[in-house]
Amino acid sequence: MTPETPDVTRLNKYLALQLGVSRREADNLIAAKRVTINGILATLGARLQPADTVLVDAKPIKQDTAYVYLALHKPTGYVCSRRQQGDSPTIYDLLPPEYHALKTVGRLDRDSSGIILLSNDGDFAFHMTHPKFAKTKVYKVRLDHDLEPLHQQMISDYGIQLEDGTSTLQLERLSQADRQDWIVTMKEGRNRQIRRTFGALGYSVTKLHRTNFGNYALGDIKVGEYELITIQ
Repeated sequence: MTPETPDVTRLNKYLALQLGVSRREADNLIAAKRVTINGILATLGARLQPADTVLVDAKPIKQDTAYVYLALHKPTGYVCSRRQQGDSPTIYDLLPPEYHALKTVGRLDRDSSGIILLSNDGDFAFHMTHPKFAKTKVYKVRLDHDLEPLHQQMISDYGIQLEDGTSTLQLERLSQADRQDWIVTMKEGRNRQIRRTFGALGYSVTKLHRTNFGNYALGDIKVGEYELITIQ
């Protein structure tokens, strides 16, 4: 493979940065004949010169200058979307306008809080969320009543059968004083998986707070605030 120089860039790398997609998704756009360079259909493996004009679906793409990685302490009551849903505000209301183009890396539902990552780096998002990379996530969870020891064993050792497959969670008591508060560790990320797992056994999750996502921890970021982070 010919190494890149400061004046030559692989097309899929360029598209990934400008569109906030993974390089695989960029290759899919090229293969689907949706990308042109100087008016000519692009091919896989194409490289760009600084003066080249790139269009996607016959439209120019907005150019960003660098990848941005951001960790937000999401409060409860906010949704991880760009549009407000009913009376629920969006997490983008907590960010300055220059970060509104960033995409969330995974999601937290409206009633959950904790660390949520945002970036314009599609490859980063892909590696953080695709099941094959099995990124560890840690949550503090409170239940509406004590978790029975048998149910704890069922969840940790055997898993709970949900409509989209078996759910196995690693459980640790937050305090020996009660059985309502738990530290939950998982390497999956299915929709509302923790809530559905406990719900299948008759429990309601009254608090769900994510403290860690892969190598990234919430740390001392205050509720509703954010920090720029470096990729690890």
